[in-house]
Amino acid sequence: QVQLVESGGGLVQAGASLRLSCAASLRTFSSDPMGWFRQAPGKEREFVAAINWSGRSTYYADSVKGRFTISRDNAKNTVYLQMNSLKPEDTAVYYCAAGIPGYPGVSYYDSESKYRYWGQGTQVTVSS
Repeated sequence: QVQLVESGGGLVQAGASLRLSCAASLRTFSSDPMGWFRQAPGKEREFVAAINWSGRSTYYADSVKGRFTISRDNAKNTVYLQMNSLKPEDTAVYYCAAGIPGYPGVSYYDSESKYRYWGQGTQVTVSS
């Protein structure tokens, strides 16, 4: 049974940093693209960042570019999301997801349809 378990969320003030982790019990983790999405109250889930299997290629939503960094440790079956300079509008439940391999570039992984497994999410709240 595949499990993706997010951790690291919390309540912080604007300008602070948080690092989210996602531990995956996925035999194919080291060959799968991974992504982070988020869902704010009353809004649809949106793409945040994606990373290819090796970690050498990443892709970000414009709203987080330059502030967030996605990375992975294939030896630990874990993907991370370092979030700096947090803003109140970053408040959301953050989900990690395991991508469906085979799309030609990491930029293709900006939609939910490109993912096959999802975690339960971790809450991030940024106060002003």
